[in-house]
Amino acid sequence: MKLPSSIKNWISIAGALLAVFNLASILSLMILNYFFGFGGSYIGLFIYIVLPGFMITGLIMIPIGMRIYKRRARKAEKEGKQVNWPIIDFNNIATRNASIIFIVGTVFLLIISSIGSYEAFHLTESVEFCGKLCHQVMEPEYTTYHGSSHERVACVECHVGSGASWYVKSKLSGLYQVYSVMAKKYPQPIPTPIANLRPAQETCEQCHWPEKFYDRKLRMKHSFLTDEENTEEIIHLQVKTSTRETANGLEKGIHQHISPDVKIEYKAVDEKRQVIPWVKYTNTKTGEVKIYTDSDNYLSEAQLDSLETRTMDCLDCHNRPSHNYNAPQNFIDKSMAEGKISTELPAIKMAAMLALYQDYPTKDSAFFAIKTQVNEWFDSSYPEIAESKKEEIAKAIQEIQNGYANNIFPYMKASWKEYPNNIGHMESDGCYRCHNNRHTADSGEVISKDCNLCHNIVAQGTADTLTYANSQNPLTFEHPVDIGDVWQEELCSSCHSALY
Repeated sequence: MKLPSSIKNWISIAGALLAVFNLASILSLMILNYFFGFGGSYIGLFIYIVLPGFMITGLIMIPIGMRIYKRRARKAEKEGKQVNWPIIDFNNIATRNASIIFIVGTVFLLIISSIGSYEAFHLTESVEFCGKLCHQVMEPEYTTYHGSSHERVACVECHVGSGASWYVKSKLSGLYQVYSVMAKKYPQPIPTPIANLRPAQETCEQCHWPEKFYDRKLRMKHSFLTDEENTEEIIHLQVKTSTRETANGLEKGIHQHISPDVKIEYKAVDEKRQVIPWVKYTNTKTGEVKIYTDSDNYLSEAQLDSLETRTMDCLDCHNRPSHNYNAPQNFIDKSMAEGKISTELPAIKMAAMLALYQDYPTKDSAFFAIKTQVNEWFDSSYPEIAESKKEEIAKAIQEIQNGYANNIFPYMKASWKEYPNNIGHMESDGCYRCHNNRHTADSGEVISKDCNLCHNIVAQGTADTLTYANSQNPLTFEHPVDIGDVWQEELCSSCHSALY
């Protein structure tokens, strides 16, 4: 088949070879990946993004080379001769053949490119792309995501949502993130995207329905003391997620905060929204307005005016819906309650806490220290146990290491300390950011920290001394360790942020 003479140049030939080679590579990798699973989760990056880029570059080189060749040919002609537009004559067999090749090839490549673009879109929207492409950087988010209740919800469902505008914003933001990883400009830890996160009404509420409050939930928590017996403390909480009618009238629940009948606004001093000096409550039905200010964090009117006023939504409490970093005492309690760490090992909770409440530069050094310290704990304090229960100790060490690996990430400096969870009030202030008896209105009314506002204790105690409430009156909380009335006067997090 005869082709134009202008194709005979090294630039066009190199471009054609580059395009053909990458097209063959794409087709080969697609076959290997489809039939044999070759390449894992990374192969799509090459099939649909990297190799097509080289193929298109090769195709662009072909006309560029032809154009350069023609220019040089014209210069070789007689000086002063007028340069005319090229004549396209389909009676010329070379022109006809080149046109057929160009049209057929373009249609074929458009089809391939369309399929590739579609697959590239889905690749960039996948959980593997978000979590594994920059593995070391995104390891904390990817690991905690797989331990959350939203594990089957793709990252983009929350971080991007529907609509072209947010898709474009996310991809533009992603370009800078790729640069940050390549240039090692990323922060450690990565800050929570509070300021530019899409509103909960456009993400969370596509599945969850605020107008339909959920029934009250029974939460059973098993905790273990750091004594020699690993004393198990049990507490059953009826969590008041919903609002309900009672004989005494309407009893409000936790989700009343986002009821259509209520609008709650607040101002925070810090970027993480942990210090809240000002709260505004508006009853949208009656128009009643109450403004509460924190007596311990007094700000002038000018200072308050300079702060952003935010309307409360789901994410102000559920701020770790998919990436929750558990505190050591919580994931160790869970492992002990599930029997993965034997409670027959004396003071194993204390041994685990002493090892976990230290900072380590790397995961490997943490694993080595956990193994060494737990073994030394039993060798020095309980030599007979160290000899007779080697298997149980080894299993406990492995479970402690697993808990560390799933919740603490030294390279990215990510842990429960950097990412406080606003659900609850133990290791961080959470609910007590507002419900602390300090936020007071002009009328003297305070935002109460009464435990029974959010939950009722229906049972508490050890397995042998479990006490149950009757149907009308919940139990009063009893601190597992006798500290008098301090637990009523201080916030739980003032101790539990540093103690276990």
